[in-house]
Amino acid sequence: MRAPVGIVLLAAGIGTRFGPSPKLLACLDGKPLVRHAAEAAVAAGLGPVVAVLGHAEAELRAALAGLDLCLVSNARYAEGLSTSLLAGLAALPEEVVGAIILLGDMPRVAPSLLRGLAAAFREAGEQPAAVVPARGGRRGNPVLLNRRVLAAGFAGLSGDRGAGPLLAGRPDVLEWEAVDAGVLLDVDTPEALAAAGRP
Repeated sequence: MRAPVGIVLLAAGIGTRFGPSPKLLACLDGKPLVRHAAEAAVAAGLGPVVAVLGHAEAELRAALAGLDLCLVSNARYAEGLSTSLLAGLAALPEEVVGAIILLGDMPRVAPSLLRGLAAAFREAGEQPAAVVPARGGRRGNPVLLNRRVLAAGFAGLSGDRGAGPLLAGRPDVLEWEAVDAGVLLDVDTPEALAAAGRP
């Protein structure tokens, strides 16, 4: 039986480098930035998709309306990324072994990339602590985390960091070569948003 793989969409942060308006609601190709990532997550056809919301929650809920998502509120989002990661992981069903952590500001991640991460995890026999996409020698996102292997370490996460500290130096992190340039593109500034909209 194939290992269940779910997706956690992190969409709770403030995005201070973007400016005063909520970054994830900025328009790209006629739709909010966050909806690009959410639509890719749903279209991948894997397991459940959990979207973690915090800053500008009401507006984000409206932007994500109509998609097959489990929406989770993180009242502690201002304490950093780790709180949203933990909230999202906790909302996945227990039987979901692999959790793809998708950032809401990555609009060029394709459904095929998400399926590729899941396939690499399953083909490795569910042994890696994580599957990390790489392109041109650079590691990117999203990252697939093995909830069983990393379970003991999740409780120690804090502040504005994701799972990076848990994976540093581990020999059981699988680097998966991605053909999709979207693994290296996240939108942190208005300039990056403009660049993402160019062919």
